[in-house]
Amino acid sequence: MGNKDDIIEINLGELFAVLLGRAFLIISAGVFFALAGLFLSKFVLHPEYESTTKIYILNKEENQTVTYSDVQISTQLTQDYAELIKSRYVLEEVIQRLNMVDMTYDDLYDVLKVDTPSDTRIVAITAKDEDPLMAMKIANCIREVASEHITNVMDIDAINVAETANVPMEKSSPSVARWTVIAGFLGMVIVAFFVILGYLLDDTIKSNDDVERYLGLSTLALIPLTTEETEKKKAKSKAKSKSKSK
Repeated sequence: MGNKDDIIEINLGELFAVLLGRAFLIISAGVFFALAGLFLSKFVLHPEYESTTKIYILNKEENQTVTYSDVQISTQLTQDYAELIKSRYVLEEVIQRLNMVDMTYDDLYDVLKVDTPSDTRIVAITAKDEDPLMAMKIANCIREVASEHITNVMDIDAINVAETANVPMEKSSPSVARWTVIAGFLGMVIVAFFVILGYLLDDTIKSNDDVERYLGLSTLALIPLTTEETEKKKAKSKAKSKSKSK
């Protein structure tokens, strides 16, 4: 069992008052961090562009009517197609065809995203690059190589192009607005945390309530400073400031 003296009581009213008193500092920190996030996202970080191409796959034999079971099977197989698209064979072949000597399989894998919307036979292939034209070339090349690879491995008749990749006009990342908002929020949280920490660690006695709280004693009376004592304190503080300036 812990000692009651070890329990720290937090006065939410006082805590709120402390935060309110440091509101200018907290808001200023938020503005500073927000501007830093804005600067980083707009002028420091390299912009990246995404280009997407889509393929339509249906597992059926030539001149045969498409049935509901064909549609179900094709929908279930889209996950298999996604894995084949991201396979080492496909990505290394794309690197060779586009002559990307500085890119490895892992590098290309990291910038590739394959989406398979539920209850559809559409597979979306998205490539990301700092050059919008290169992003389009990578996406289209992956689609071409993957179509050949899937046709050979899965023994299907054909893969139709539902949508070719285009040259993206707007960057996908970093988002200036997102970076600004998140950085500003983090700045306010960090400063507020240190303000709260300083409040919790401050055990100095400032009022008769603190005497009762920390010492467990009840105050009988308060003795205010006289005018002479107040003037003496002011004189001492001025003398100290003058000596420091010298």
